[in-house]
Amino acid sequence: MPSITAATREVDEYGPPRASSACPCPGRRLSRPNRHSQAPTARPGRSPTTRSVEVPSALPPVPDFSPRTDLLTDLLTDRLALRPWSADEITAVLDDVRQAHWADDFPAEGDRVIAGVLAEQPDALGEYGQRRIVERAGGLVVGSIGLFWPPHDGRLEFGYGVVPSRRGRGYATEAARALVAFAFTAPGVHTVYAEVDLTNPASCRVLEKAGLERWSSDEETARFRATAPAPPAA
Repeated sequence: MPSITAATREVDEYGPPRASSACPCPGRRLSRPNRHSQAPTARPGRSPTTRSVEVPSALPPVPDFSPRTDLLTDLLTDRLALRPWSADEITAVLDDVRQAHWADDFPAEGDRVIAGVLAEQPDALGEYGQRRIVERAGGLVVGSIGLFWPPHDGRLEFGYGVVPSRRGRGYATEAARALVAFAFTAPGVHTVYAEVDLTNPASCRVLEKAGLERWSSDEETARFRATAPAPPAA
């Protein structure tokens, strides 16, 4: 099992300070696109500062935002860094301006959805939220993953997506395992879960390999969950 480390980033190698995609504070839930295992939607939190970000005219007006994300943490596994989104990265995705540190097929459609949500709702930026999946070896962004903050009755949903060119390497499982472990550091969270379309058996296998168990299902979707480890005996 890959090790998981939370590392405070003082400098963003690929741009100015960035914002993690959903923050550890209460707020309203955001609608989740039907794309599980391709990119997560964000749920709100708080954002400390403000900066202007351009958004395509097809989207609603976007408020100024620029949360201080240089003080947020990366989640590090053996091969990956789960890195909070930056304001510049959000703008680049929405404006379709390719970046040298993106995989050839990033962003996928789900990543664009997330970028739009983050631009429209700056409160969705923070520690417990949406992140980019970055290869530590070369620094390429290869997908996104994130928590749908805030939790409800101690349950917190997450979603993820890895671009096609990087699938089959275990990245989604490695990232999901790290994010689930991190989610249990949020106060009051006892269950972390994901919903998957039954037409996507590969995503079901990702969650099973990440240590989640099937919780419930209907005609179209299955839910997988992990529960917080029991506290050590006194």
